[in-house]
Amino acid sequence: MKTNSGLIKIVATLCVIGLVFFSLNAFGLTDKLTDVKTMQAWFQSLGIWGYLAYILVYIVVAVFMLPASALTIIGGIAFGSIAGGLLSVTGATIGGTVAFIIARYVARDTILEKFCSNPIFKKIEEGAAKNGTNFLILTRLVPLFPYNVQNYAYGVTSINVFTFALVSFITMTPGSFIYAFLAGEIATNGFSIVLLVQFTIAGIVLFFISLIPNYFAKKKGIDI
Repeated sequence: MKTNSGLIKIVATLCVIGLVFFSLNAFGLTDKLTDVKTMQAWFQSLGIWGYLAYILVYIVVAVFMLPASALTIIGGIAFGSIAGGLLSVTGATIGGTVAFIIARYVARDTILEKFCSNPIFKKIEEGAAKNGTNFLILTRLVPLFPYNVQNYAYGVTSINVFTFALVSFITMTPGSFIYAFLAGEIATNGFSIVLLVQFTIAGIVLFFISLIPNYFAKKKGIDI
């Protein structure tokens, strides 16, 4: 019975993945995902529906473990600094949570079987078992491990889905807003002395954010 149940989950997952890729190709989105200018124009052409489309694309990017940094920049350019940042962190959080849920409830056995010897998965599994939410906060603040890999890795740990989503949203917010803000400013005002100052301030902010995990790890006695 367990074997049949696992097989059904795997088949269902593959069907969903196939349907998503078929839909992306049907609407020409596969190529658009790699073209910044095309993506920007496409989102803007959708009007208010562009917000939902952007979030949905971010979810697809997270689930299929595609690079997301360019999409954050596109958000800042297409929707502006504030809206772009908010949409980016919202899409990244929902997408990461969807991947987490897939790992937890749909493809857990498959993921464990395939990645049980992967050093990243093992480190996250051991860290979460020993330090719980503290380890999640640490790895989300500093991407020692790729974000998209973390989404699936934490799905097979004891971390609950609400904690994962909340921590992900909070820890990804600073970076999302900074990148979206700078992209939006460049698109709106071009390069200037003011932009240079803003870049400097952003760099200083990111530098201090990067110091937080080391302090946090030492205070909590976490070995990363």
